[in-house]
Amino acid sequence: MKMKLDAAFVDRTERLFGKERFARFHKALDDEPVVSIRRNAAKPFACNTGEPVPWAAEGYYLPSRPLFTADPLFHAGCYYVQEASSMFIEQVVKQYIHTPVRALDLCAAPGGKTTHLLSLLPEGSLLVSNEPVPQRAQVLAENVIKWGNLSAVVTRNEPADFAPFANFFDLVVVDAPCSGEGMFRKDPGAVEQWSLSNVAQCVARQRSILTDIWSSLRPGGLLVYSTCTFNSEENEECVKWIAEELGATLLPLEVGDGWGITGSLVGNDLPVYRFLPGYTAGEGFFLAVLRKNGDAPLAQPRSERWQAVPAKLKSQVELWLKEPGGFDLLQLGDRIVATPREHTAAMLALQRKLRVLHFALPVADIKNDKLLPLHQLAMSNRLRKDAFTVVDLEREQALSYLHREALQLEQMPLGYLLLTYKEAPVGFAKNVGNRANNLYPAEWRIRKNPVEL
Repeated sequence: MKMKLDAAFVDRTERLFGKERFARFHKALDDEPVVSIRRNAAKPFACNTGEPVPWAAEGYYLPSRPLFTADPLFHAGCYYVQEASSMFIEQVVKQYIHTPVRALDLCAAPGGKTTHLLSLLPEGSLLVSNEPVPQRAQVLAENVIKWGNLSAVVTRNEPADFAPFANFFDLVVVDAPCSGEGMFRKDPGAVEQWSLSNVAQCVARQRSILTDIWSSLRPGGLLVYSTCTFNSEENEECVKWIAEELGATLLPLEVGDGWGITGSLVGNDLPVYRFLPGYTAGEGFFLAVLRKNGDAPLAQPRSERWQAVPAKLKSQVELWLKEPGGFDLLQLGDRIVATPREHTAAMLALQRKLRVLHFALPVADIKNDKLLPLHQLAMSNRLRKDAFTVVDLEREQALSYLHREALQLEQMPLGYLLLTYKEAPVGFAKNVGNRANNLYPAEWRIRKNPVEL
């Protein structure tokens, strides 16, 4: 059945694309959406992944869409289900970022670009991932935790809330809220909601977001601006506005032969990159890279004091971590958090002034002078697996655990057990003798009965 498009959308998009390109694009909208995943190189696993995404080293197209909920490796953070076009941000990092940076992913939920950046940014970088919508911010935090990189902070703030952090970031990524024309094939609701007035509202909102966050990007730093829409107002015209009104220079990216990426569609030589169904295997996407005019050093946060972890507990926590000498161990209330030493001050400054949902590596909660290892530790790539008794589960057992059912684990020692599936950690349980208490986060549990998966 042919997709029914708004007549105004057809008219203006055909004029922008040209008749031949629009006809090819329009035909592709009736094809099935492409399914793609990106593997977590820090949590390798054996799988049949399909054809590689040419612009992303760990990106793969799948021949069909499996039931990801029924795969424990998905819940373990071994891969992320991500639109292939948006993986193009990898080329920005590979071509322009070669030393550690302090970065902000401003509109980050559900976490595709954020988890990608956590894998790509040079060792020693810090990434702040922000989402203002509460429910979406919780999903973002969950995906960041599952990815397992401790150089991350998740916040729930409006762009204007970052005003105290002038010149604080070397890199700002704005995947701007947009009219969603690029999602027509995957989301019928985007087709129904499209209107010229919505496009105009999105343009105004995008410029407001960019204005609010601009002072937080240091002069000389990079802005990555992207949308999942096609019109020029939210794309080329917005990029020109950034360059002329905010003060920035557009930067080119090298693009591989045969990738099918389209350039500017407004009759100029702007170095911008468009992904169009019918030309690239993926949904609609637009990306541009700009360097903020001028040059200034990164702002350094003031030193912060924190409560030291008691020596007895500190020595136990250190046994659970790989290379614990590179961390500061902070006691925040009844929780112990490990922070990369070079970022402790920045992380505490962010926590002091913003709504922080997650930062660094929450290792354990203190209860009655004893330590309860947290799920964040099980997900972390800094976990020392051999510090715990490891129980590798069969698929049915793993799904029952993810459903948060009680487990029967025979002939296991009492205490905390690290549960794995195909050697990938899925979480902790506490063996109390006649049963093992399930410590999987209640808010993350699989809702559907595992028997039905």
